[in-house]
Amino acid sequence: MVVNITQQGEEKKIILKKSNENKWYAVYTRPRAEKQVYERLVEAEIETFLPLHKVYRIWSDRKKLVEKPLISSYIFVKTNSHNFAKVYTILGVVKFVTFEGIPASIPQKQIDILRLLINSDAEIEVSSENFAKGDNVEVISGSLVGLTGELIKIGSHNRVVVRIDRLDQNLILNIPMAFLRKV
Repeated sequence: MVVNITQQGEEKKIILKKSNENKWYAVYTRPRAEKQVYERLVEAEIETFLPLHKVYRIWSDRKKLVEKPLISSYIFVKTNSHNFAKVYTILGVVKFVTFEGIPASIPQKQIDILRLLINSDAEIEVSSENFAKGDNVEVISGSLVGLTGELIKIGSHNRVVVRIDRLDQNLILNIPMAFLRKV
């Protein structure tokens, strides 16, 4: 991008280069293609993160523990704007998640929180529902110490909601009230 600046009667041109800094971005995939897209991105040497959680699937003849994507049709890539075209060439990638037409970067802290969640023993439920604002809380005990979120009371359960910016997704965790403190 070229920017013209006028300073004391002189006009200068400044060229702004695309960022070479790698940032995390969310990529939307074809339905149920997250694991295949993950493998293709790894083969293409693109740093990738696919949060998986274990759930029981029940068939008529058996019950089995399987790994399922935490957020359906989403995968995270750490790249820069020069490699966007390379990501688009991967079979199964539909588009980058954008904000006002520009791929929206996701802070490293939120990726770290997702890693913490999938490595914990907490029950996780994903929802795209918008919640009312509540008290901000921090987990002070258990395997999720340090996690902060918004407290929502649904029925008789107290839950912590961790909102992932720009994805319109919420992670809902069942955490005992005694493990929380108000921030």
